[in-house]
Amino acid sequence: MVEFPNAKINLGLSVTERRSDGYHNLETVFYPVPLCDVLEVIRGETFSFRATGLAIDGPMEENLVVKAWRLLEERFGLPPVVIRLHKVIPSGAGLGGGSADAAFMLKMVDELFGLALSQEELEVEAGKLGADCPFFIRNTPSFATGTGNILSPAEVDLSEFHLVLVKPPVHVHTGKAYQSITPRQPEISVREIVQQPAERWKGLLVNDFEEPVFRMFPEIGEIKEELYRQGALYASMSGSGSAVYGLFRALPQGIHERFPNNTFIFVHAL
Repeated sequence: MVEFPNAKINLGLSVTERRSDGYHNLETVFYPVPLCDVLEVIRGETFSFRATGLAIDGPMEENLVVKAWRLLEERFGLPPVVIRLHKVIPSGAGLGGGSADAAFMLKMVDELFGLALSQEELEVEAGKLGADCPFFIRNTPSFATGTGNILSPAEVDLSEFHLVLVKPPVHVHTGKAYQSITPRQPEISVREIVQQPAERWKGLLVNDFEEPVFRMFPEIGEIKEELYRQGALYASMSGSGSAVYGLFRALPQGIHERFPNNTFIFVHAL
């Protein structure tokens, strides 16, 4: 069984308050985009996991795909599987690649072994793995609150736009990014702003992480400025970074030439 876990971008991100458990409440819109990893799961005589493509930090048992497998393996007493993951979505980019892999793993194991888990049950299991993992169970545009785990449908359609996604060779540490944030209630909710045409989002739809992250990594802020110079109707950092995306009516010529050779660039119609 082979699936293609996709990335997401954040449309706006407001960090609204610090929680007593040390986490933060936020509001944002998660929007799926067609940048995908490749995940294969088959039955096996013994368990094995192999990753190719972009490098993954950390030991095997810390990988979210393996953690997702362990959740269902232990709950249902499942026999071994062989897992192959090919990474295309960059890590440390605010694109949710690891979370997508984990959520897709849950769905694939459910189908492979006929567990017949409901979407709600899969979302509960996904929530044990990370705040944005539940989003990838339904994988449709969603307004997110809480830590990113409370989801409701978002009536947002970006299919008329081209997406340019740019990630410089830097990794933003999520914990440090949150430490630099002063939580606040936004004057206008992200939900309200995204109901307006995308042409009106500039200066209104804000990612609270941009200001501190741009101070730490000026090159990320420069990418956003370059996307606007190239004609983006709206540009923003996704999540806590370091990827920046731009929405275009028509793609500018030579967009790849505008950034250094070691920069990850993804261009696609939405």
